[in-house]
Amino acid sequence: MRLKNVRRSQNIEDRRRSSAGGKAGVGGVGLLVILAIGYFAGIDVSPFLEQAAAPQSSEPRELTAAEQRAGDFTAKVLGTTEQVWDVLLPEQAGLEYTPPKLVLYSGVTQSPCGGASGATGPFYCPADEKAYLDTDFFATMAQQLGAGGDFAAAYVVAHEVAHHIQNELGILNEVHGLRQQSDEVTANALTVRLELQADCLSGVWAHYVDGLLEPGDIDEALNAARQIGDDTLQRNAGRVPQPHTFTHGTSEQRSRWFATGYKSGDMRSCDTFNADRL
Repeated sequence: MRLKNVRRSQNIEDRRRSSAGGKAGVGGVGLLVILAIGYFAGIDVSPFLEQAAAPQSSEPRELTAAEQRAGDFTAKVLGTTEQVWDVLLPEQAGLEYTPPKLVLYSGVTQSPCGGASGATGPFYCPADEKAYLDTDFFATMAQQLGAGGDFAAAYVVAHEVAHHIQNELGILNEVHGLRQQSDEVTANALTVRLELQADCLSGVWAHYVDGLLEPGDIDEALNAARQIGDDTLQRNAGRVPQPHTFTHGTSEQRSRWFATGYKSGDMRSCDTFNADRL
């Protein structure tokens, strides 16, 4: 992705200088692998987190060169989402776009939705309208999940911003209400539709930044979507895939819905809640 002359977003809250930088007992990347598997595969990872728990240092620290590069990259990708949705949300949904803050942290942090270490990787918190990202997750994707490439990382940022779009549209609140009234299997099915819609909206964003893309970028995003499909992650964790536990969709579904948004550039193509086929 060509980001050399792209402006950095100012909506970045960088907590990494004061973050713990990972838990003792399990290295920062190792912790992220545990959390990512738990989040994407629906596996209870609390025993691993309990084993990893240790006192945290609150001493300020300098960012590494890799962290500085990751922060700059993330700020620029977030800037592209603002440019796209500033135009697209009013144009296609009749709403003014208020961008989210993106919190960068290292190891652990807190949010109104709970501790980031318990939220397992990147997440969006509607309570404060902020997305949370440990930038080490990019390395985890490349080295542990088989989802490398700069546009795979950009897809992660765009996916969390897509959850903010859903919040702006009132979809998150509506789905939350329906989940509260549902059994676990139905609630999971609703969450799958929510996540696939976010994948599709990420694809819509990709459609409008096409001029910044390099050969192979879309393939990187599609591969990332496949690698973090529920079935693939459960299989890689040594489990037989259990569809009733899925919360994000299969590899095929995630990549197909991203492609749908990318090809159409139209938010209306992302109505997963009324789709007969996911």
